Amino acid sequence: RADVCEIYTDVDGVYTADPNVCPNAHKVARISYEEMLELASLGAKVLQIRSVELAMKYAVPIHVRSSFSDAEGTMVTGEDESLESVVVAGVTSDKNAAKVTMRNVPDTPGVCAGIFEPLADANISVDMIIQNVATNGNTDLTFTVSREDIERTRELAIAITEKVGGGEVTVDAEVVKVSIVGLGMRSHAGVAARMFRLLADEGINIEAISTSEIKTSCLIRAKYAELAVRVLHDGFGL
Repeated sequence: RADVCEIYTDVDGVYTADPNVCPNAHKVARISYEEMLELASLGAKVLQIRSVELAMKYAVPIHVRSSFSDAEGTMVTGEDESLESVVVAGVTSDKNAAKVTMRNVPDTPGVCAGIFEPLADANISVDMIIQNVATNGNTDLTFTVSREDIERTRELAIAITEKVGGGEVTVDAEVVKVSIVGLGMRSHAGVAARMFRLLADEGINIEAISTSEIKTSCLIRAKYAELAVRVLHDGFGL
């Protein structure tokens, strides 16, 4: 039942992108709990996810501000119309991703469950999942995990493919996930298409896509991470 929770940190608020990557990033005056949760889970390091979850649960606004100045920071609050009018509130990148591909997996009921249940039992969190169109009864399955889980995932994936009669397992850690987040994405058409076009115009290939109501994420080559953040930040007028 507090009026506000002030969190003092080494930055003076939440920015539209990492200022170290995007020099023209600016501080956001207000952002919603949902947007902050997405940004925190997608690589932004300003707030720990659990703090935002608790604030949202009890409807306590968070004031993120600097330990080194008296400047106003960023208010993290509930939704309202002014926040929903902003199509994209921030751009972020997550360099802690690795891509796993399992080739020639049988395209039959229960195989996906047989692949992802052992990963879940091993407490390995899976993010993006792509299943290709089946050819001759087999398909390729691609998904992403955290880099610290690469070796465990590789071992499990090889054991699983041997069990279900699949083919080669490949692991690629030279990828990064770039994301745009904004409440306004719910009510504005073409936001994802614009993101894809901005990346394409820079010659950046998209290897996987995942979406929610208020975010779109693309998996790209790690070497393009900073370029992609700057391109998306400028392309969406942030």
